[in-house]
Amino acid sequence: MNLRDIKKDIEYVVGAFIEDCSLFASLHSDSASESVENLLGKAVNLYNDLRDKVNSKTEKKNAAYYKAIRKELLEKTDALYEELSGLVKAAGEVKPA
Repeated sequence: MNLRDIKKDIEYVVGAFIEDCSLFASLHSDSASESVENLLGKAVNLYNDLRDKVNSKTEKKNAAYYKAIRKELLEKTDALYEELSGLVKAAGEVKPA
């Protein structure tokens, strides 16, 4: 595992989540727009935090360091998807008038 791969992983995983949020927002523009904005903000913050960790000059970088970053990426993105899933379920329960 190297620096380039972990940067690509961060970009791909967080980017995919942002695309999913955008798709949900476009399909359900009337409901949960504030919640989607909140999720998008969390995703952007996660992206920035992980990129800062990867680009840090003070940390000793080895395979274990990158493995920990990848684990954090997957765990936090999974939590974001759980929140998005809750929004999707809530939007599906709303009956159109």
